[in-house]
Amino acid sequence: MTALFDKLSPESRHAPESGIVEVFNAGWGREDLIPLWAGEGDLPTPEFICAAAKQSLDAGETFYTYQRGLPELREALADYHQALYSRKFSAERFFVTGSGMQSIQLAVQALASADDEVLVPTPAWPNIEAAVGLRGAVPVSVPMQLEDSGWRLDITDLETAITPKTVAVFLNSPCNPSGWVADEGSLKDVLNLARKHGLWIIADEIYALFYYGAGPRAPSFYDIAEDDDQIIYVNSMSKNWAMTGWRVGWISAPPELGQVIENLIQYSTSGVPAFSQRAALTALRDGQPFLDKQVQLAREGRDCVVRGLGALDRIKLTAPEGAFYLFFSIDGITDTRQFAMDCVRQTGVGLAPGTAFGAGGENHIRLCFARSRGDLEEAIQRISVWLPEI
Repeated sequence: MTALFDKLSPESRHAPESGIVEVFNAGWGREDLIPLWAGEGDLPTPEFICAAAKQSLDAGETFYTYQRGLPELREALADYHQALYSRKFSAERFFVTGSGMQSIQLAVQALASADDEVLVPTPAWPNIEAAVGLRGAVPVSVPMQLEDSGWRLDITDLETAITPKTVAVFLNSPCNPSGWVADEGSLKDVLNLARKHGLWIIADEIYALFYYGAGPRAPSFYDIAEDDDQIIYVNSMSKNWAMTGWRVGWISAPPELGQVIENLIQYSTSGVPAFSQRAALTALRDGQPFLDKQVQLAREGRDCVVRGLGALDRIKLTAPEGAFYLFFSIDGITDTRQFAMDCVRQTGVGLAPGTAFGAGGENHIRLCFARSRGDLEEAIQRISVWLPEI
């Protein structure tokens, strides 16, 4: 087996194991499991969205389709963005992908070659750095600063990390796992830095509507950027409309990149199934009430875990500004991987270790609060009883 392993590409051999999946495997199958480790809620996809996919299947839409996505869906994405950002969008900017993760992979493929560098403020979702590494490029962590008021991106640290090999900055805001949200001033700093050095920005704004400040959404590069700025936006249907298992996402990019992105889609998946796209189209057009419900439940979940865990003596936390994760630390706990494994085995509460999220996150634990109030309160109760024992 070792001989076969050694004959694989270095990029595949060095792809990191997921620290989240490790805990998942340790706890899976428990009858009393409360799974707060993954980035998804506990509501199934609404029936009206599922019905659209069923209708598509019944109509025989099981053949190859447009590589860039159904024209109707791309128009709906333009309309969705226009309503959200109060500016005009062309459908030519949008490309339907087989998930937010694939959007990230395609963006990295479009921008980075072997040995190029991509700056990633951390802590960050581990799949980001893994996507860069699998391309043969080099992810460069830029640890954020943790202050009493929360996380902060130091633009000087970001600029210091730039080398002649740097081609892009990956910015996720609202951030998984920390809940940090870049304000407009921070976004301007990053955009000006990218313009100054000729860098691309990969903007991951998947959690834009899970925002707990003033206004209906988080600040965005769309608020300040020109249409021809070097920005590729990656997004997904997963979080807003409870469609994590559908694997539908999208890219927003300058239209002149269209043929390149279409080619990359062709040579990876050859397009997204039409019935999945019909479901996404219905979600965009008719899913606002469900989306509002999702955001409200996340807000209530946030308040629940901040209040409940914040009352425990050893736990240190700041209320997240966005996304749907609490990223907290515990006095006396330095091995968060072992803590997460012990927690799921001894209490049935599944949490993600901070070691999975790169530099700066090692001493933290991530909890997804996009869950029912009953599950969250039970999880808090179990942790509060167990924590004094360790």
